[in-house]
Amino acid sequence: MLLAGTVVAPASTALAQAAPAPANAVAGTWRMISATVEENGDVSRPYGAHPAGMLVFTTDMHFVEVLTDGDAPRFASDARGRGTGAENRRAMASSIGFFGTYWLDAEGRFAGNRVEGATFPNWIGGVRTTRELTLTVRGDRMSEVFTRPDGGLVRAEFVRVQPSRMQP
Repeated sequence: MLLAGTVVAPASTALAQAAPAPANAVAGTWRMISATVEENGDVSRPYGAHPAGMLVFTTDMHFVEVLTDGDAPRFASDARGRGTGAENRRAMASSIGFFGTYWLDAEGRFAGNRVEGATFPNWIGGVRTTRELTLTVRGDRMSEVFTRPDGGLVRAEFVRVQPSRMQP
C-alpha cells in the first residue's frame, strides 16, 4: 500500500517562535545637558551652569554614570589626593560617579537599577525602581527624574551621543 501525504507543521510551532524582544530604549551613550535639584521650594544647579556628565547603558544590562560641574576649579596642588579640605568638599558636592546593572520592562523601557559601586558609598547596594527613578526617552533626548530619600527632586536632561569615527 502506498501512502501519500504532506507533512504539516503544527500551528503551535509557529506560535512557539518567540517574538523579537523590544528595542532597549536607553542603550547607548548619553551626555548631560542640564540638571537641577528642587528642595523645600528652592531650585539649585548641583553641577553648575555648565554640567559635564555621561551616562552609558550597555546592551548587556550594565550602566555607568559620571556627573560633574564643568566649571569646577582645579586643585591648587595638581594632585588628586592632596586637595585642601575646601577643595575636597567642593569636588564631592559637585560630582558623582556610580555604576551597576539595570533592567527593562516588557516594552524595552528603563525599569530600575542596582548600584554596585559609587563615589558616595551610601548608594552602594541600593536598588531604584521607577518609584524613585524614571528615565523617559523621546528620540535622542532623555529626561531623568530621581526622588532622593530626603525628598529632594533631581531632574536631568541628556542627549544621545552619536557614534563618531576615531581619529588617528
